[in-house]
Amino acid sequence: MRRMSLTPELVALCQREEVDPGPSGAWTQLNDDDFRALALRLSGEADDGPLWVFAYGSLIWKPAFESVEQQRASAHGWHRSFCLDLVRWRGSAAQPGLMMALERGGRCDGVIYRLPDGEKPAQIERLLRREIDDHESVSSVRWVPVRTTQGSLRALGFWVGVTGKGTSLGQPLEKVAWVLARACGHIGSGAEYLYNTVSHLETFGIHDRNLWRLQQLVADEIRSIHGHRIASSEPQATEVAAIT
Repeated sequence: MRRMSLTPELVALCQREEVDPGPSGAWTQLNDDDFRALALRLSGEADDGPLWVFAYGSLIWKPAFESVEQQRASAHGWHRSFCLDLVRWRGSAAQPGLMMALERGGRCDGVIYRLPDGEKPAQIERLLRREIDDHESVSSVRWVPVRTTQGSLRALGFWVGVTGKGTSLGQPLEKVAWVLARACGHIGSGAEYLYNTVSHLETFGIHDRNLWRLQQLVADEIRSIHGHRIASSEPQATEVAAIT
């Protein structure tokens, strides 16, 4: 098994207490009627059969929904990218963070989850409430064609094809690493988000070369910031294991 340079000990150095600032007011918040209407529209666009969700980041290690089946899947024409600007959640106004979305181009290997049989609008609404909270984000929720060993299907994807306000597309890994090594919000740090994503992908047998390089860069960046706080006995790598 590959060993990560980004260790739980290094991730812990990035953690600090941050107060949730709440919505900034820069976005138009969705209300209950909006969520219900969007869920009904997406349900109407769904294929017949079960509801599948495509996970490529935090939904892999923190799905917040019940599933009855999971399997690897590939979304062609998309790739993971730390391109969502954050001043909340895993970032702050003092030190903005970055979160992953899917940018156009390439291929993204991830995991699809099949939800239990049930009312699709209600299931989709619960997912929407976890993932988005404003009108500006609605266009990033879409049905994504994915390929599996058993054939092709469509799965619901979040933060897909983001553009415009609140995004920084095509950033070099070195710049992303600088941010992730420093950013932290009220739910955790950017380094923790990266660690959990990479470790869980590896558990599924998915090796994302860009993310693997990024975790090495973030580990180096954390050492450069906190070198005086890192014990000389600390291991330089660790077998992949999730931080819970």
